[in-house]
Amino acid sequence: MPHRTALRHTRKAAAAMLIAVAALGLTACQDGETDSSSASSASASTPQSAASTPKAGQGSASSTPSGTPKKDGMKCTDQINYAGDPRPNAEINSIGENTGYCPPVKGSASSTPSGTPKKDGMKCTDQINYAGDPRPNAEINSIGENTGYCPPVS
Repeated sequence: MPHRTALRHTRKAAAAMLIAVAALGLTACQDGETDSSSASSASASTPQSAASTPKAGQGSASSTPSGTPKKDGMKCTDQINYAGDPRPNAEINSIGENTGYCPPVKGSASSTPSGTPKKDGMKCTDQINYAGDPRPNAEINSIGENTGYCPPVS
């Protein structure tokens, strides 16, 4: 019986950790941050080993996670354009934090990001008219810098 109690506590702790990571992701998304200074300070308090080493054997069929390696101090939704992916940003970002890899975009047939290829030395907001797009220019431009593609106008 004691092993069942320990297992139950472990599961509850894992669930609480996942909820905390998701809440952190939601808070960061809702604050409308244009710089990463507060986001990086929040992630500095979490253990970096969890984000930098893939976790094997957690219900996955393979030992190597699929997807793009997550860049330190950056959310997956800022690194990759997940337009059209049915999952919430918090879920996508928590997968990246837990595994160290940004998950592939669901519902896309190819791994090529959607949007227009970014021209060298040019910001996406100078290349495409984003009038009416609710995202800040900094977010749009960072997507272009990180993926090489300017995201579609929302």
